[in-house]
Amino acid sequence: MSRFFHFLHMLTGLPEEFIRFLCVGAVNTAFAYGLYAGFIFIGFHYALAVFFSTVIGILFSFKTLGKWVFFNTDNRRLWRFFAVYAGGYLLNVGILRLLTLIGLKNLYFAGLISSFAVALVSFFLNKYVVFKQK
Repeated sequence: MSRFFHFLHMLTGLPEEFIRFLCVGAVNTAFAYGLYAGFIFIGFHYALAVFFSTVIGILFSFKTLGKWVFFNTDNRRLWRFFAVYAGGYLLNVGILRLLTLIGLKNLYFAGLISSFAVALVSFFLNKYVVFKQK
């Protein structure tokens, strides 16, 4: 797997750690969506499906990012991860609000823009706040 990340690093020039972050993030997103879809399939109300898939998804993401991206599995950092996740949510909503205020009406495109910004901020917060090595 590390050869794959190295190949992507050579291809893009992006740091391998950031590439791992993006790849693991894609897996985490697919996992959380799969949970959501599964909960809907078995009859959960959408609000409960979102709640449970989000909570389980956050815990899953904490473990996968800690293990595969930042090589830090200290569970005491979970509260920091939740704080970064909450901050990412607020940043995402804020960027969407700003983009709509300046006239961008396509929420799909606005969401794509905000997702990249939130991913970048999230990477640095996770690297230097949540999973920072001593």
